[in-house]
Amino acid sequence: MTLSTPVILAVLVGALLHASWNALIKSAPDKALDTGLVHSLGVLFALPLLAVTGLPAAAAWPFLAASTLIHIGYYIALAGAYQHGDLGLTYPLMRGCAPLLVALGSQGLIGEQLSPIAWAGVLAICVGVLVLGLSPAQLHAVGGQHGKALRFALCNAAIIAVYTVVDGLGVRAAGDAGAYVAALFVLDGLPYLLLVLWRRGPAGRAAAFAYLRRRARVAWLGTLASLGSYAIALWAMTRAPVAVVAALRETSVLFAVLIGTLWLREPFGAHRAVGVLAMVVGVMALRAG
Repeated sequence: MTLSTPVILAVLVGALLHASWNALIKSAPDKALDTGLVHSLGVLFALPLLAVTGLPAAAAWPFLAASTLIHIGYYIALAGAYQHGDLGLTYPLMRGCAPLLVALGSQGLIGEQLSPIAWAGVLAICVGVLVLGLSPAQLHAVGGQHGKALRFALCNAAIIAVYTVVDGLGVRAAGDAGAYVAALFVLDGLPYLLLVLWRRGPAGRAAAFAYLRRRARVAWLGTLASLGSYAIALWAMTRAPVAVVAALRETSVLFAVLIGTLWLREPFGAHRAVGVLAMVVGVMALRAG
């Protein structure tokens, strides 16, 4: 498997979509409800897709079951990170640490061997993501709200690595990326939303349902972005090493930083140019490797 130019371009489009739906959740008044809403609406889009693609192969269902459980933990940590920290702090931590963990895990679990140049590319992208997203002040923010955000983000980096490897194996077993991602979105959307509503209790559910009705007018955009982003990533994993796709996908942090600066009015430091350069070098190394 090699990383071709069409795969690179597709993954970059997916990276933009991924940053977009994360920014939508970060800008929401209620991060947990929006996270649940965006992914529960995925059922409405995934069912018609599943009717077209058909069910994935039987060998893929154990991976789908495992991924569904892992994604619930992902949504919990994601909402917690955005509740306590800026998009520009939490998003780079979650996405920057995961590719290295994926590369280590895929080598042992999938048997994928990366070339030295590809390893250098993975490391450069990880460093670039962290440098781009984190200012020196943020790196020293170990207490208070920032401390909570850091803990949620680092926990989610490990979760992201686990579900990436699981889904990389699953989509190859399925034989059809479209069928696999459709089945995944049918299974994993509603459980987290039901968990959030249950935790609100009877007194809070009326307000929660009213909130969901208001936010549904924009949440479906995030749903399409999420579905499209992950479908592209899983398709790419059938054509290139999982670790390479995972690293390339984290260029989404470039888009997240731009969205956070222009839309959410988060600060942009001069040090981030170094992060951009490191990521560009990393992408070039992945292509060469």
